[in-house]
Amino acid sequence: MILLVVCAAVLVINLSTTIVNITLPRLTEDLGATTTDLLWIVDAFNLAFAALVLAAGTLADRFGRRRLLVLGLTLFAFASFGGATAGSPGQLIAWRAVAGVGAAVIFPVTLSIISDVFSDRVRRAKAIGLWGAAAGLAIALGPVVGGFLVQHVSWNSTLIFPGAVAVLALVGAILRIPESRDPATPPLDFGGIALSIAGLGLLVYAIIEAPEHGWGSVTTLGLLAGALLVLLVFVVLERRVEHPMLDVGIFKNLRFTAAALSITFAFFALFGFIFLITQYFQFVKGYEPFSAGVRLLPFATCTAILSIAGSRIAVLFGTKLVVAGGLLMFAVGFAWTSTVDADTAYLTMALQMVLMGSGLGLTSAPATEAIMGVVPTAKAGVGSAVNDATRELGGTLGVAVVGSVALSLYRDAFSGSSLPGPVLETARESIGAAMLTAGGIARDGDAGAAATLASTAQSGFLDGLQAGCLVAAGVSLVGAILVLLWLPAHPGVAEDDAADTRAIAAAA
Repeated sequence: MILLVVCAAVLVINLSTTIVNITLPRLTEDLGATTTDLLWIVDAFNLAFAALVLAAGTLADRFGRRRLLVLGLTLFAFASFGGATAGSPGQLIAWRAVAGVGAAVIFPVTLSIISDVFSDRVRRAKAIGLWGAAAGLAIALGPVVGGFLVQHVSWNSTLIFPGAVAVLALVGAILRIPESRDPATPPLDFGGIALSIAGLGLLVYAIIEAPEHGWGSVTTLGLLAGALLVLLVFVVLERRVEHPMLDVGIFKNLRFTAAALSITFAFFALFGFIFLITQYFQFVKGYEPFSAGVRLLPFATCTAILSIAGSRIAVLFGTKLVVAGGLLMFAVGFAWTSTVDADTAYLTMALQMVLMGSGLGLTSAPATEAIMGVVPTAKAGVGSAVNDATRELGGTLGVAVVGSVALSLYRDAFSGSSLPGPVLETARESIGAAMLTAGGIARDGDAGAAATLASTAQSGFLDGLQAGCLVAAGVSLVGAILVLLWLPAHPGVAEDDAADTRAIAAAA
C-alpha cells in the first residue's frame, strides 16, 4: 500500500507534465500563446522544480518525509486548480511555477520512502522498477487523457484532472505513509540550501533563455558563468561545514556519478522529443489531440514494461550493460525518427517509439536504483533529490537545445517568402500560429496563399524535427559511451577510482 501511494504521487507529477505537452497546440489558439510562451509554460515548472529539489530533499530528511509529501501534494493540487482559471499565458506560467514547487517537494520524497521501506537490494530494485513504470504509465495516460479532455471538454480540464489525482494521493499519504527522517537530526545547512537554490535556479534559467539571446551571447555566457560560480561556492562550502546539506564526496563514487549522468542524457533526449512530436502529430499529420495522444502509447507502454524488467535484469547482469544498451537503443531510435516526413506511415513511427521507449525504460529505472543504492537510508531524501535534479536539468536542457535547433530551422524556411509582413511575422512564431493563420486566409477565400503558408510551415517544422532528433541521437550515443567507460557493472566494483572520478569531473 505504501508503494501504491508513492507510485500515485509519481504518476501525478509526470501526468501533469505530459498533459501540458499535449495541450500546447490548443493554447496557441485559446490563449494566443507564442512559441516563447509555450516554452515557458513547460519550463516554468522545470525551473521551480530544479531550483528547489535539492533543498526539498534535505528538508524531508530533516523534518519528515511523510510531512513533506503531504505538503507537496497539497501545494501541487492548489496550483493545478489555480492554473485551470488562467486567462492568459502569463497567468498560466505563474501557476505552473507554483506547481513546480510542489513537485520539487513530492518527487525526492517518493524515492526516499522507497529506500527506507525496501532495504534489500532485490526488493528495492523491484520497487524502483514499479516507480519507473508509474512514470512510464504517465507518459501513456497524459497524452491520451489530455487529448480527450482538450478535444471534448477544454484545456482547463487538463489541469483539473491531475489536481484531482493529487488529492487522492494526498488522502492515501495521510492514511498509509509512515513517518521517517534522518535519526541524527543534524542542524540545517542554511548556506548550502540558499546556494543550491540560487545556483541551480540560475543555471536552469540560463539554459531556458539561451535560445532567445543566443548560446554565444554575452547575456547567456554571463548567466552560465554566474551559475557555475555559485555552484562552485556551494561545493567549497559543503566540503567545509560540519553538517553539509549534500556530501559532495559522494560524486567520487562512479556508480553514483555515472548513473546520474546517464539519466541527464536520457531525459535531455526525452523532453526534446516529446515537445516536438506532439506538434508533429497535430500540425503535420492533422490528428486531433486525443488521436495524437493515443499514438504515443507504444513509447509509453514500452517505457513502463522495460522499467520493471530493466531493474531486475540489472541486478542479474550488471547495471553497466543494461543502462548502456538502453541509451544505445535510444540513440538508434532517434536516428531512425530523424528520417520521418509528412508521408511517413504510423506503423513506422510506432516501431521507432517502441525502440525509444524500451531504451528509456532500460536506462532510467536501473540508473535510479544504482543511485539510491549508494546513498545511506538516512540521507535518502537528498540522494533522491540529486536523481531528480539530473532529470530536470537534462529535460530542461533538452527542451532548450532541441527547441532552439528546431525553431531556427523552422524560421529559415520562411527566408525569401513573399507573404505579407504581418502574416510572415505571425507564421514565424510557431507552426501552430502558422496553421491558424493559414486557416484564416483560407476562410477569407485565398486558398492558394493558405496552402503555400501551410506547406512552408510544415516543411520548416519537419526540418527542425529531423535536426532535433539527430541532436538527441548524438547525446544518447555519448551517454552510452560514457556509461560503458565509467559505470561499474555491479555495486562495489571500481567505485572509488580516482582517475575515473577526475575524468567525470572534467567531462561535467
